[in-house]
Amino acid sequence: MKFGKRLKQQIEETLPEWRDKFLSYKDLKKLVRLISSTNPSTEAEMAFTDLLDAEIDKFNAFFVEQEEEFIIRQRELQERIKRVIETFGPGGSQPSETEYAAEMGRIRKDIVNFHGEMVLLENYSSINYTGLAKILKKYDKRTGGLLRLPFIEKVLKQPFFTTDLVSKLVKECENTMDAVFPVVAREQAERGEREALMAAEQSIFRNTVAALATMEELRKGSSTYGHFSLPPLTLPDADLLQPFQLPSPIPIQ
Repeated sequence: MKFGKRLKQQIEETLPEWRDKFLSYKDLKKLVRLISSTNPSTEAEMAFTDLLDAEIDKFNAFFVEQEEEFIIRQRELQERIKRVIETFGPGGSQPSETEYAAEMGRIRKDIVNFHGEMVLLENYSSINYTGLAKILKKYDKRTGGLLRLPFIEKVLKQPFFTTDLVSKLVKECENTMDAVFPVVAREQAERGEREALMAAEQSIFRNTVAALATMEELRKGSSTYGHFSLPPLTLPDADLLQPFQLPSPIPIQ
């Protein structure tokens, strides 16, 4: 599948409020076609580089905003878990088992959805970086220039490409899931409750699974792997996506 089609598909499969935050790949391709290889210093070239800079600013603003929101949400989830544990611990009010199960079910759903959104943001970084590398390759081929290397070197220092904090939050989320909802307890959960939870989370799971498939393909070593390729992907804890299977990745050209 051509990258442009894959990007379009990924945008359609992500959260609706994120759809206008992705790379304007189609617009950039149109500008590349307008650039003359014999006279590259044209209005189209200026428009191309201006749009690239605007896209980087767009990525950074959105990514940083999401990071800040994730930090707050992670703290709130930890506080909710702490309150439930204190309520059921020594000296707590010890509400009914039904109330406890209901609250823990809500927390589990929120943790899984939170984890999924963070994976989507990691995918957002990966696919936009890949799109930039590909459109710059087209530009250099069209003009005979060497814009890709210096521009990508700049991109590698941008906030949207630096996913260390998000990766740390993803791991902390997985550790919380393992600690609060151990595998044995999850396996002993009633089938009806598990199916109800899956139904409630189906949308975010579907988006997350699609994102993981895309990230796996973008980052895997292949015959086209090179200086501008992303490093191999370390997938999140499979237990969180246990009811689902990753589709076979579609090669991105």
